[in-house]
Amino acid sequence: MILTDYFRSQRDATWDFAIQSGVRHGVIRLPEDDAFDLIDKSHWRTVHKRFTDFGITPVVIEPMPNEVHDHIKAGDEKRDESIEKVIKMFPIMRELNIDTICFNWMAHIGWLRTSSDFIERGGARVTEFNMADFKPTGARITADELWKNYEYFIKAVIPEAEKYGIRLALHPDDPPISRLGDVERIMISKANIKKAVYDIVESDSLGITMCQATYFIMGEDLEKTVEELADKIYFVHFRNTKGEPEHFRETFHDNGDIDMASLMKTYIQNGVNVPIRVDHVPTLAGEQSTLAGYDALGRLFAIGYLKGILDTVERI
Repeated sequence: MILTDYFRSQRDATWDFAIQSGVRHGVIRLPEDDAFDLIDKSHWRTVHKRFTDFGITPVVIEPMPNEVHDHIKAGDEKRDESIEKVIKMFPIMRELNIDTICFNWMAHIGWLRTSSDFIERGGARVTEFNMADFKPTGARITADELWKNYEYFIKAVIPEAEKYGIRLALHPDDPPISRLGDVERIMISKANIKKAVYDIVESDSLGITMCQATYFIMGEDLEKTVEELADKIYFVHFRNTKGEPEHFRETFHDNGDIDMASLMKTYIQNGVNVPIRVDHVPTLAGEQSTLAGYDALGRLFAIGYLKGILDTVERI
């Protein structure tokens, strides 16, 4: 496995903690402001150099920039120009040796939690989703529209991704439930994910982000899922959780419902050797949260735990 961490494009404490923890590869979020032009090679080079000068080699883009991704998923009037921008990203990524982009198919409502202060072990705070607390946004889209928009996008971009050796890694819907108000969701089961990455376009440039806790919350058997989808796993989110689709919470990585060491062994036994990063960490004592699930101190424990499992399993 390639140990990575998740980095915003401007340096913060997570950069230092990651380097100090032995992380040398990065999953990077591109700038999301008017000063950054998504199809300007020089802008990408500036961001890339910022990381490499610090000792971090970017290997994954996450997320697909919302300025284009939102229009594509919704299938609105800016869809085609947004797809063209995505395609123009591929040669830039290839030049910088970044070969993977994590994308999702959650239109209008993305990654969602209803609380960020569920009390976990020792008073740490974690995120929680409770369907009873969800408030509809007024947005609307049907499952049929989502499938049509997905097919349109995939058929447009995969031939171009193949030209440059770029891999698109589909993230499941989180939470994996079929409807949030009038917004339907489709990437909510292993069967639907398999349809998305095998049945519409068959390509080595199309695979999945194995967000293991989301698959677990779906009710899928994780070891069987890894075995079935091993050839399509291009990126792993190392995360643990407790609960069920309509009510769950994050946990520390060592005390959720998933046997993390056993699952890591399954990855290795099935030849999965891809970028992996810790995901959705607790907010620890004394920490002022800047983005729940992505705060700095909780990453220290999570990265150390992941490194320990990796070092053990890969040597067995």
